[in-house]
Amino acid sequence: MGVDIARVKALIATLEAVTSAPHFHRTAFRTPRKTFATLDEVGHDINLMFDPDLRDFFCEQVPAAFSPVPGGWGRMGATRCDLAIVDEATLMSAVTAAHRLAAPKPRARRGGA
Repeated sequence: MGVDIARVKALIATLEAVTSAPHFHRTAFRTPRKTFATLDEVGHDINLMFDPDLRDFFCEQVPAAFSPVPGGWGRMGATRCDLAIVDEATLMSAVTAAHRLAAPKPRARRGGA
């Protein structure tokens, strides 16, 4: 089991409107609105920017693969995923959930229909 770095990047590339840029020793993936994941190629993990409810869900479902990021980021929902342990389907579900949270909000329509 586990997902290699090239496959992680390929999965993220299938998501809409994603760009990547260096972020300290990691690669940050973002929508036009905000960052939803940071990948550590050396440490073989990815941090996903969840809300606390999603953090709790993934940490409860697959505790061997998911854990809160230590400190304040983890309290806000940031979650570490161990790529050596997680399976591809679970990772894609998690990445998609984080991407959805970071997606631009639809604009409110003005005026009448």
